[in-house]
Amino acid sequence: MQIKNNEKTIHAWAMFDWANSAYNLVITTTIFPAYYVAITENKDTGDMVSFFGHNFINTALQNYSLSFAYLIMVILLPILSSIADYRGNKKVFMQFFTALGSLACCGLFFFEGPQHIERGIICFAIAAIGYSGGFVFYNSYLPEIATVNMQDTVSAKGFTYGYVGSVLLQLICFVFVLMPEKFGMTTGGASRLSFLLVGVWWIGFAMIPFKVLPKGSPNAKSHNQDIIRGGFIELGKVWKKVKGMPVLRRFLPAFFFYSMGVQTIMLVATEFGAKELNMTTTELITIILIIQVIAIVGATLMSRLSGKYGNAKVLILTVGIWVVVCIAAYFTTTVTEFYILAVIVGLVMGGIQSLSRSTYSKYLPQNIPDTASFFSFYDVTEKLSIVGGLFIFAFIEELTGSMRNSTLALCVFFVIGLVFLFLLLNTDKKVNKNSEFSPA
Repeated sequence: MQIKNNEKTIHAWAMFDWANSAYNLVITTTIFPAYYVAITENKDTGDMVSFFGHNFINTALQNYSLSFAYLIMVILLPILSSIADYRGNKKVFMQFFTALGSLACCGLFFFEGPQHIERGIICFAIAAIGYSGGFVFYNSYLPEIATVNMQDTVSAKGFTYGYVGSVLLQLICFVFVLMPEKFGMTTGGASRLSFLLVGVWWIGFAMIPFKVLPKGSPNAKSHNQDIIRGGFIELGKVWKKVKGMPVLRRFLPAFFFYSMGVQTIMLVATEFGAKELNMTTTELITIILIIQVIAIVGATLMSRLSGKYGNAKVLILTVGIWVVVCIAAYFTTTVTEFYILAVIVGLVMGGIQSLSRSTYSKYLPQNIPDTASFFSFYDVTEKLSIVGGLFIFAFIEELTGSMRNSTLALCVFFVIGLVFLFLLLNTDKKVNKNSEFSPA
């Protein structure tokens, strides 16, 4: 069966986004953060929690744990992806991390209150490891299933599936959370049921891509080295190739800095609404649903704009809008203003994620067997940005006592990203002036 541009293969690949994006929406963005803040704040201790005997601001602890989870993946992913390319078994790794993440989400069902804070934070961190671990191998299939001229469209399709699937499950969870008494539950019980549903949804729909996607082809004709040594050898080969690609070397630092802002905002938006604006769980879930729905439009719109104006120019425009979003968030004081800001965030959120992935894929050599190793550099860059962004956000909140100051600080990352994008645009024009195709 032809793999590239095959409709069945692309559909199956996009269904992985449908499966795991429910985690990203329900666990990191809406119901879990709202539930976590609600059960860890009280009149006696305020917003302080004890984690293995150490005291933290509740939201700072959540961000520290997420940052730590991604730091673990920064260390592991280059090695694991190289092993996957060396052995030709990247789908096995994809399956492992999916099982790990979905089981951790199910484990959150037993996070019943502040007395179980260690259990909840550990499961929360493990779920993040499962999500980020599966995504690097998922992303690495993009150049394998789509030709260069189709990669913007296919990447956008993956994110669209993810947004639709996550919104659908969110609505199901929304019914339980808003009307728990109709199902004989408390509000907390309905939230914990949502965590369980995410785990089941994730592993269940992931079976579709696991059945259809190719398992991968080994780079080594014969495995004379042990798995670990072979993985490091493969990583070294890819690193040498990356160093010889001037455009890719410009893109990765740009992606790193603007991702520090984008990923952090996506992960703390609910916390910001709950703490700075005193928004209810219903309002928070509604606003995130608005963002997700508009993100579908954003991903498609940016894909079309990139075909007309080039990827780098559209990325520059999008990052510029993010700068405005950060400044506006600092001055936002009402729920209505936050809703307006959510519409703008939704439009640029889907676009920048989809376009970043397809832009990186376009800059890679085509028809390469070591796609997982190459994409590990992309995913490690993104995970490092999350580690740095969340840590700095949490640190500034603890230092100043306000998430607004943390939000304003994110502007610096976006501005640095803009500088690198302009450098990328100039570099790409020089490298590709005699080339038939240029993603910029």
